[in-house]
Amino acid sequence: MRFKTLALASALAATTLFNVAHAQTEIQWWHSMSGPLGEWVNDLAKQYNASQKEFKVVPTYKGQYDESMTAAIAAYRAGNAPDILQVFEVGTATMMASKGAIKPVGEVMNSGGAKFDPSVYVPAVSGYYTAPNGQMLSFPFNSSTTIFYYNKDAFKAAGLDPEKAPTTWPEVIAAADKLKASGHKCPFTTSWMSWTQLESFSAWHNTLYATQNNGFGGTSARLAFNSPLQVKHFENLAKMSKDGTFVYKGRNNTADAAFPSGECAMMTGSSGLYARVAKDAKFKYGISTLPYYPDVKGAPQNTVIGGASLWVMSGKPADHYKGVANFFTFLSDTKVQSESHKRTGYLPITTAAYKLTDASGFYKDNPGTDVAVTQMIRKTTDKSRGVRLGSFVQIRTIIDEETEQIWNGKRTAKEALDAAVKRGNEQLERFEKANKG
Repeated sequence: MRFKTLALASALAATTLFNVAHAQTEIQWWHSMSGPLGEWVNDLAKQYNASQKEFKVVPTYKGQYDESMTAAIAAYRAGNAPDILQVFEVGTATMMASKGAIKPVGEVMNSGGAKFDPSVYVPAVSGYYTAPNGQMLSFPFNSSTTIFYYNKDAFKAAGLDPEKAPTTWPEVIAAADKLKASGHKCPFTTSWMSWTQLESFSAWHNTLYATQNNGFGGTSARLAFNSPLQVKHFENLAKMSKDGTFVYKGRNNTADAAFPSGECAMMTGSSGLYARVAKDAKFKYGISTLPYYPDVKGAPQNTVIGGASLWVMSGKPADHYKGVANFFTFLSDTKVQSESHKRTGYLPITTAAYKLTDASGFYKDNPGTDVAVTQMIRKTTDKSRGVRLGSFVQIRTIIDEETEQIWNGKRTAKEALDAAVKRGNEQLERFEKANKG
């Protein structure tokens, strides 16, 4: 009996050791994708997990971007942060300053034994997530930019040419007037007020949003989006709001539902909204470039990046970093990138993926789906590379608070933008003091 017991114990121990040796390493991935985009993220994880047996990526929705970032900071302090965290672009400078909390993606790829060549990524995308010393800090994932959507059926009903999108702001205003006259209750709206109407608007017109090349030059940057051009634009939006041709739907991406539902006829928003529009819109729609003012020299230039990237948290075991590197290699695959781009409207992060998508005839069959790419691959200037500031999340909230005073008639455009610059600069001064050196 003793012999049988020992034999059984030995067999169980061997089985346990075998199972431990062959157990999958779980990679925790916190993200902020919901709806059709959440389905895309889950499908990517399933596709990767089915492609190999060593690692298992576990995606978890942690709320909107600001909520997931707050949750990750709390989890890091408690010692249970995820392996991968999706962070929206406005959190980039804050993550860069959190050097002890993150592990640069280049370092992760190299330590994980994965091939990593930053030059294969679209420069306008990779450059945003690269430190001044040339080190790539996070992995480009769902990169988007601002584009213009319009309802062709509503245009036709208003006597407008459904095949001709308004490309300038005067044309948008004129179209909005006709849409209202035809009975449309929401001719134009926008999501992400700061991103579309100030950040991208400024870059599109080759005008500074902030000093120090929009923050890329250092933490001494200060806001400058109250120039005559930006004030004029918000004065025009104020007039549209007063006469009902512009309807403010709320902060962040609240307005996203208003276009695919047919409620609003024109909208500026993220190229990443394409997945929802393609799925839910029951009308013919068009996609075009961000509008510009034709009397501004150098316009249009290029729009700025939006969306998010994937940051790798520090303090994880070596096998976890190996798994992260393996997963990022999968995400960089040309076919995977091309399919993701076609499905979501987010930018292809590699040049090869863009070329494959173009060769497949997708852009020809789906007019306008290349707008986001062509807007971003133009040559950038120091004024249009993007905006990378500390305390950016708080600055966007301040802009929302102040511009809402315009729509309710309590402040002029100049008063609101001046106030937003003043309050935002106070945030930047605190960030600079906290991150000296």
